[in-house]
Amino acid sequence: MRVYVNENPVDILPGMNVKHALINAGILKEIKSGKKVYDEWGNELGLDGAISEGMKIYVK
Repeated sequence: MRVYVNENPVDILPGMNVKHALINAGILKEIKSGKKVYDEWGNELGLDGAISEGMKIYVK
């Protein structure tokens, strides 16, 4: 399954969550420094949140 983290494609397995996508993108450490995760509509996401094919998430 392919999702997009900060516009970069990331391939993960079905059933994985937001945290797994951030780990695969190599930016989980930014969350530990105080940044948050949002979907393409500006809604804040939790690290345990579900993701779906083609979803776009952003770390700000």
